[in-house]
Amino acid sequence: MNQETEPSAATTAAPSSSPRSRQLRLVALTVVLTVLAVALVPVVLNLGPPTRDELMERAGMKGKRELLIGVKDDQPGIASQLPGGGWRGFDIDVAYMIASYLDFDRSKVVLLPIESEDRARRQAPYNDRFVTVDMVIASYSVTDERTREGATFSAPYLHTEQSVITRADEPGPVSSLEDLRGRRVCTLTTSTSQARLREVGAEAYGRNKISECVQELHDGRTDAVTTDAAILAGFVTASQDPDAFPTTLKNVKPLRHWDIGSSPQERWGVNTGPNTALRDLVDLALHASAKDDENKVWEEAYDDNLRWQQPFNRPQSVAEEQQPEPRKVEVRQWPWERFALPLPGHPGPPTPPVRSAARAGRPGRGRRSSGC
Repeated sequence: MNQETEPSAATTAAPSSSPRSRQLRLVALTVVLTVLAVALVPVVLNLGPPTRDELMERAGMKGKRELLIGVKDDQPGIASQLPGGGWRGFDIDVAYMIASYLDFDRSKVVLLPIESEDRARRQAPYNDRFVTVDMVIASYSVTDERTREGATFSAPYLHTEQSVITRADEPGPVSSLEDLRGRRVCTLTTSTSQARLREVGAEAYGRNKISECVQELHDGRTDAVTTDAAILAGFVTASQDPDAFPTTLKNVKPLRHWDIGSSPQERWGVNTGPNTALRDLVDLALHASAKDDENKVWEEAYDDNLRWQQPFNRPQSVAEEQQPEPRKVEVRQWPWERFALPLPGHPGPPTPPVRSAARAGRPGRGRRSSGC
């Protein structure tokens, strides 16, 4: 008689997990992953670069009713206040360009005249008192000394160089500062060129406004004026074409612009003081201007204010006709990004600016920055 044998334990198939147990494990795994994600998000956000919106918050631009910008008011072509109270000039156009990037329309931008010696501490008169402006855009050359004084500069927005103007009937040539030996020369009080002028034997002195120097030049009380070429160009143009710029100067005589072969670039930057978040936003605005093919605000500002003056100022170049390479600021496009991604059409870190062959080949005369 055959007996049925019981299957051994080794050959007995293990029962499969029930659907309910699999569901519970899946729920548990989901909970664990969710907890980890919630815990890691703050870490990722703290470690990664900020978004533009976060920079706006840090800079105090959110909900701000007006943007105060210190500018010059006596530099034709750069920044001058018109008789009716309006403003005109390259720096003015740059100021409105940056303000627009910060979401301020023109009606919310307050332009305040600022003296050269007040640019580092950003103090300007407003409603019968002195206030601290949000930024200074006032033909302000970037120097280490000014950084030590408290200025925080953006990337440069214009490159020019030091030059000299004289009355057109004065004998020349003036091809270097050494040619001013024994002559009376006016410049800005805050300019570093006074020491250099004295070293070459010139009788150097300063004024608070460059327009005061130019008036003394017209009046015959000084022999020459020196500062940045982009600043002097407007006075030369106005002296040859009275309809070019409204001016309050008297006894105006034709002026001549001299190229003194200054090797260093005068690099104009925006001073935001201790507000580094605002500095980064300014750099973002300059980056957008330089890298966005559809953004022509800088080019239009150059054409409207500087390019057309060149024929009046030969042989001196008014300013370099290309916007300086901007500083790339790392920002997240989305809050959860760990690393900054380049914006469309915005390439990676900039390469150092290359000086033109004409400038590079010049002899090294007057090598120090005028620091105007």
